[in-house]
Amino acid sequence: MDVIYWGAAIVGCVALAACIAGALLSPRRDQPDTLRALANTSRLTSLPEYARAVRRHTITAAAAVAVLVLAFVAAALAASRPTGLPALNQAAGSEQPEDIMVCVGAPAEDPAVNGTLRYFAEAVREFGTERIGLTSPDRRLIPLTRDYQYAAGRFAGYAQPQRLVSSVVYADYTATIEDVLAMCLTGFPEFDAGAPVRRSLIYVGPATLGEDARTSLFTAQQVRDLATTAGVQVNAITDDDGLPAELARQTGGRVQSDVGDIRSHPPAPQPDAGGASVQSAETPDLLLIVALLGVVTLLAWPLVVRR
Repeated sequence: MDVIYWGAAIVGCVALAACIAGALLSPRRDQPDTLRALANTSRLTSLPEYARAVRRHTITAAAAVAVLVLAFVAAALAASRPTGLPALNQAAGSEQPEDIMVCVGAPAEDPAVNGTLRYFAEAVREFGTERIGLTSPDRRLIPLTRDYQYAAGRFAGYAQPQRLVSSVVYADYTATIEDVLAMCLTGFPEFDAGAPVRRSLIYVGPATLGEDARTSLFTAQQVRDLATTAGVQVNAITDDDGLPAELARQTGGRVQSDVGDIRSHPPAPQPDAGGASVQSAETPDLLLIVALLGVVTLLAWPLVVRR
């Protein structure tokens, strides 16, 4: 088992330790030196009935504390978004999932790039079945993920702006538009075949990159074949007509200056998807059941003890 937010688990454990310390260290009103001495207490404490009552009280108190601690720990771990535990149903929704790769070919200071990054920093919080990723000409900045809070933070950080391309300069190579698009297309899992999910790529940047096409690792035809084989809808936010716009027309995408308009026309569902569904990475089911059973046990405990 692993958890996404260790901070929540740590805060819960610290709070539990503080509660236990407060219960043990708080001053008691029944201090032994202030109690009135009773005569013949040894007769009472030696009775079998008294011994049974003390034993029952001790067991009851220990069991109640154990159940309370178990319920508290389970609730704290469930709030930490656990992964890797058995789950009743990991399907996150009936809508066909979608993979979205944002592909930037210009610096973060570019108005179109900056606007797109800010758009997804807000829009990703409302996603439900989508995976989102971000690719620059030489780096996979955000691999496809459904951790929307993480993705929102990264998109917002890159919109500050931050450097999207490494400062490494090659003597015999300059990235071309074909290489950038190929880099983005290969960010989809199993990109060399179709998948039972919708796939969309949003390219933001100029229509051409690099001055020497001889250094290109991919040809335009290879990029077209990649997009067709992977079943990706390519969209372009660019002012010029070039390979991105051509791919958009070829794959049923759009060439727009507004990313919101592009997102309002997502890819059509895959006809051969069957019963494809999103599998949630979070598995709090078991911990929530344990916490709920602990609370129910504590509520029913007085009735059991009275009987």
